[in-house]
Amino acid sequence: MTDEHIMETVKDGNLQQASILFDRYQKRIFNFLARITADKQVAEDLTQNVFLRLLKYRHTYKPEMKFQSWIYQMARNAFADHYQYQKQRMPVRMEIEKLTDRLPDVMDALEQEETEARLIRALAKLPDDYRELLVLTRFQHLKYEEVAHFLDMTVSNVKVKVHRAIGQLRENYFELENS
Repeated sequence: MTDEHIMETVKDGNLQQASILFDRYQKRIFNFLARITADKQVAEDLTQNVFLRLLKYRHTYKPEMKFQSWIYQMARNAFADHYQYQKQRMPVRMEIEKLTDRLPDVMDALEQEETEARLIRALAKLPDDYRELLVLTRFQHLKYEEVAHFLDMTVSNVKVKVHRAIGQLRENYFELENS
């Protein structure tokens, strides 16, 4: 069954089907929120919030919508609502997935950890809109068309902003490396 079909059954009142969507999307939504919040605990709370919203606002789902876009929009809204009244800066450190499956020697492991930590700090220094675009396109592997749809932007605008965000990330990274 497609995600869209399952969501239609949830919308029609079969709430048990929501567990299938939870199983399919919980990890992706958590990873998205963890990367944009840089806080594992907040990401866990917001992920739960997203799935509660899925049930609460199931009547707003439209059959012509792609479910993935709809749930990522809910995740963005949960993030925005959470930080709406807070003006604090996000913590720099967060846990991330390891980039390789091989077991490097100790020196390689230390160097990789430093590189990953520097990359996370460089990502945290980006403006929120740039960070969000990079997380969606590079870490969540969403297509530009999907991102453009739920950010209400043109595909060209998404491409330009991603290009600029990568440039800014590169500058931030090398600035941190040289300091």
